[in-house]
Amino acid sequence: MATSCSSSNAITPAPSQKYEVFLSFRGEDTRYGFVSHLYAALCRKKIKTYVDDKSLERGNEISYSLAQAIKESNVAVIILSENYASSSWCLDELLQILECKERYGQTVIPVFYHVEPTHIRKQQGRFGKAFSLLEKRFKKKGDQVNQWKIALSTIAALSGWDSSVVRQENENLMVNPMEAQPSSSPWTKLSKAQPV
Repeated sequence: MATSCSSSNAITPAPSQKYEVFLSFRGEDTRYGFVSHLYAALCRKKIKTYVDDKSLERGNEISYSLAQAIKESNVAVIILSENYASSSWCLDELLQILECKERYGQTVIPVFYHVEPTHIRKQQGRFGKAFSLLEKRFKKKGDQVNQWKIALSTIAALSGWDSSVVRQENENLMVNPMEAQPSSSPWTKLSKAQPV
């Protein structure tokens, strides 16, 4: 299970990299639309990508194999959608990803898919409503909820893609990131991701 990292600034060597990209997403929101297109675009570019396409069992901890896939990925792309915060699985994945970012220097790219980054940071709007429902279910686990809040604020502060600023006809650039032109784009890191 994800725990908070030590305060040391030293980056530990990452475990052997099995995947170039790990996709974290809320299946009911994005699996058969945005995520399937993004995954296909990454596969076309021969970027080895981990997508959990199985139904996860309910529980409070992410599975060992999922945690390993996160650790063994060079880049983590978090697709933050309206119902992402309603899933303890997604939030536990987020904790694990942020731990790998701090511990191993993993590149983390958030995609704000039809949600405002500020709503994620402050748990407001429809995203906030989804989180409130989860918070009620976990009210006896206040420490866990606080960790999730901190993780959401952290991820919302990172540079990433915001679907509200991408014109509808250009949304294919979000799902086909290697076609994006600006070299400063966060997708540039993704397109140049190589296993360590």
